[in-house]
Amino acid sequence: MNGPFPPHDPGHVPVMLAEVMEYLAPHDAGRYVDGTFGGGGYARAILASSNCQLWGIDRDPAAIARGAALAPTFPDGHGGTRLHLLHGGFADMAALLAEDEVTKVDGIVLDLGVSSYQIDEAERGFSFRMDGPLDMRMNDTGPTAADVVNTLPEEELADIIYHYGEERLSRRVARAIVTARAEAPLLRTTQLADVVRSVVRPDRSGIDPATRTFQGLRIHVNDELGQIRSVLDQAPGLLAPGGRLVVVSFHSLEDRLVKQAMLRAAGRVPAPSRHDPRAMTERAGPTSFRLLTGRPIRPGAEETHRNPRARSARLRAMECIAPPSTAASEPAA
Repeated sequence: MNGPFPPHDPGHVPVMLAEVMEYLAPHDAGRYVDGTFGGGGYARAILASSNCQLWGIDRDPAAIARGAALAPTFPDGHGGTRLHLLHGGFADMAALLAEDEVTKVDGIVLDLGVSSYQIDEAERGFSFRMDGPLDMRMNDTGPTAADVVNTLPEEELADIIYHYGEERLSRRVARAIVTARAEAPLLRTTQLADVVRSVVRPDRSGIDPATRTFQGLRIHVNDELGQIRSVLDQAPGLLAPGGRLVVVSFHSLEDRLVKQAMLRAAGRVPAPSRHDPRAMTERAGPTSFRLLTGRPIRPGAEETHRNPRARSARLRAMECIAPPSTAASEPAA
């Protein structure tokens, strides 16, 4: 191949690929997990960089189908493939890997953003720039965004848009949605976007006024923050000594969860106040992990110019430096 990475699928541009590869540092005979397979951008680069095995996880059936087409290009030399696909959410990572008898891996990468495929396919309902059904589901089960905006009470809608979309004018948006749906159900992305734009004016950032509302609804529909908390709880225990966790996030809600999880794993928990009774018992003990990034790594100017979707990306990474010790929890003889 030409250059350090294979050509990616033109339908999917992997964000911060060079940085992900630098921190993941895949090696021959390693076992890796791409917990957000999507378009396969990271998986393709990892498998091409070394003679390793990779498990790709995605809850989107379309992503699994793309992976199945890609798998034969990475043969294992024994009539099989080095790319193993697991259909499910990354919140079930440990259980999905266990089904393949995998309990420890040398690296895990997570891209917490929406796949380019999902955004660019109008019928998925993620984008306010194209008309499509108001869906937003990353899989094909459960309530859609249309179900949410047409049935939830105004106050609950406002809370979703405020907490998950970080929209200051959430109550104004929720009120406009309830008013509009009283006349006709909101079933299309452009319908909802127009309602939001009618009450939220453009600001200096240049971001479309509908952006934050769509983000909030998408996060709610897919329980994204709950899924992230779950995988961040599991990932450290899946890493073999020397194994690395690399996470790319795209907004402050995601990045805050990643930062807190990595700080906890590295034993860098904030000290409680000396007036707090927990200060007598809570102390960070020996840790099995070290941070590889003190601050989040951001994409370079060239990448953000080439791929505007990368502009809000932040990468954090940590490494397992020793097997987790169970001695402290074992009862004395």
